[in-house]
Amino acid sequence: MIELQGVWRTYPVGEGVVHALRDVSLSITPGEHVALIGPSGSGKSTLLHILGCLDRPSQGRYCFEGRDVVALPEAERSLLRRTRIGFVFQFFHLLPRLTAQGNVELPMLFSGVPRKERKARAAQALASVGLLPRAAHRPDQLSGGERQRVAIARAVVMNPAVVLADEPTGNLDRASAQEVMGVLEAMNRQGLTLVVVTHDPLLAARARRVVHLADGRPSDAPGGEA
Repeated sequence: MIELQGVWRTYPVGEGVVHALRDVSLSITPGEHVALIGPSGSGKSTLLHILGCLDRPSQGRYCFEGRDVVALPEAERSLLRRTRIGFVFQFFHLLPRLTAQGNVELPMLFSGVPRKERKARAAQALASVGLLPRAAHRPDQLSGGERQRVAIARAVVMNPAVVLADEPTGNLDRASAQEVMGVLEAMNRQGLTLVVVTHDPLLAARARRVVHLADGRPSDAPGGEA
């Protein structure tokens, strides 16, 4: 499903160059739960941005579902992001003036999904994270864990092939973090591919496979259920 071969990401800094990723080769198969773990500056967020088509490698090859992503025109990369990849971030990124239902409908609105279908699919997505009774509430009326579950519903409402979660529990207390990971892991058990960036070894250990990054280079290790 995901195949990276010899991927580098470099940034010019002054007269020098910073190597955020160094010769990364990585495969992720459909239905996997993979954790990317490493200290700040190890390259894990850079790698996630490349996996999510938010950035391009400086060199190397990235194939997603058999397509060479690096060679795609920007319009096709944008379509791929909207329809095949879901994103969950640490700080939720919900629009404060919209209800939970409205926030979940946004990706479908941008994709031209008819209003009636948007309503039905958003309600189904909110039900899948246990928040249908809170559909009419704005973000400021929800707890942190509830806001992150709304963000998860928004991430999966387009039926993506993979969800990329960047520190999804980093802004939550332990109980809310367990709740949020339980939702993501339940979706993974139903076949959704899940890639989680974290600095938390306990969170990483919940994954079936752990990829450690240091100085932009990965190494694999088996994971396990917490």
